[in-house]
Amino acid sequence: MTALQQPARAGGPLRPPARIPFPVVDEVARHCLQEEEPETVHIEVHLPGRLDEGRLRAAFAEALRRHPRILMREAPGRWYRRRYEWELTAEPDVAVVSFPVPGRDALRDARTRALTQAPPLSLSPPIRLEVVQGAGPVEGSEATDAVGQAGAGRGGAPAARGPGGSHGTVLFLTINHTALDGPACLRVLATAAELYGGKDNSPAAAPIRTTSEAPPPPQDTPSNWSRPARVAPGTPEPSPGNGLLVTDLPLPHRPKGSPYTVNDQLMVTTALTLAHWNREHGALPRPLRITMPVDDRPRDATMPIGNGTRLVEVPFAPEELAAHDPAGMPALLHRTATRTRALKSLPRPQLGHGAALLTAPVTPVSWRAALTRGLRRAAAPWTSTTLLSNIGRIPYALDFGEEAGRAHAVWFSAPARMPRGLTVTTASTAGRLHLALRWSRALLSHGDGAHLRDLFEHYLHTTEVTP
Repeated sequence: MTALQQPARAGGPLRPPARIPFPVVDEVARHCLQEEEPETVHIEVHLPGRLDEGRLRAAFAEALRRHPRILMREAPGRWYRRRYEWELTAEPDVAVVSFPVPGRDALRDARTRALTQAPPLSLSPPIRLEVVQGAGPVEGSEATDAVGQAGAGRGGAPAARGPGGSHGTVLFLTINHTALDGPACLRVLATAAELYGGKDNSPAAAPIRTTSEAPPPPQDTPSNWSRPARVAPGTPEPSPGNGLLVTDLPLPHRPKGSPYTVNDQLMVTTALTLAHWNREHGALPRPLRITMPVDDRPRDATMPIGNGTRLVEVPFAPEELAAHDPAGMPALLHRTATRTRALKSLPRPQLGHGAALLTAPVTPVSWRAALTRGLRRAAAPWTSTTLLSNIGRIPYALDFGEEAGRAHAVWFSAPARMPRGLTVTTASTAGRLHLALRWSRALLSHGDGAHLRDLFEHYLHTTEVTP
């Protein structure tokens, strides 16, 4: 039996694999693919010890079987078909797990592949797991761009060493974002960790919010009908693709009982950082709009696998960010919290009502693809300023047993195609904030990314206000 066919019953005829129509998010992403800037999500997990190749391959293969929705590929079809379809397979079409040769540049090269090489949609599953063993000390801040250059910046994470002083292991999970998102694939990796190490990797309980009443309607909210600010160009680079910088920072302090969350602090930090950057580069003040993914899925084994987040846009008026006043920080945090709570509570399709209409299967999918690409170009000036994806506290221990240990750092990065050209992704592990800045090289350079990191760190500290 091949992965293409499954028996209907013992001794019975073979039947084709099951097919699932592309959801709205998948179809829009499929319409707008670009070779220059692949739509990849990168997840980077640092472990203190080492992994056994055979055991990890077996554990990850079994994790894929326990989450069969991830075993999919794009089904072939004629030009006049009304939908793209995912074809579910019984087994992977390709070897998913690989162990690159360790070396001085192994970490840099793995990050570069995560930015430049999207797993193909034509082979199941559209993910890749690279395991870099003996990677050497893990810098607290490192940048990589799409042509493979890297440089260590400042930071302070301790070297990752396992038992006996051996260097640790870094797992690089690269995802084709047309098919899957980061939280779904992290769920699969948590299953693999539990199978490998025998440790409980059940998700931690979600934090308890101090208030449960319905959020009040936000007041003085900037209109979403005005054209938002763009990230001002820094020093564009001649080659296409994305650049990436990862760093770890202290989690911002938040007084007990505060009406805002760490996510609100990160939202304000991002807005102040970009307002400062744009002022430095002579951009005219305009409202900022920051796209924020909202994920309501459970984190246990029942978590639906796929692209499961919905997108909302958090606005900021220019006058809110024009001149940062420490005395006004509590009010800015409170306004931001009111806006984010109201947006999260509103029922809304993943990409809005317009995308749902655009993907209705009433015309051939190739016609809708051309229309979608045209509308995307026309709507570019109204695209949000940037995307802030806060994964939050990693809900799984990601414990691979005594020899490999549990994750002490986890980074995510989201695609950074123009017109946004910059994405900010955060997660927290072991009491640290893990920040990834990813940018389009048509907009920014490595030096620009380092400066944005410094601004982000500065403004994150300013959100640590007393009641």
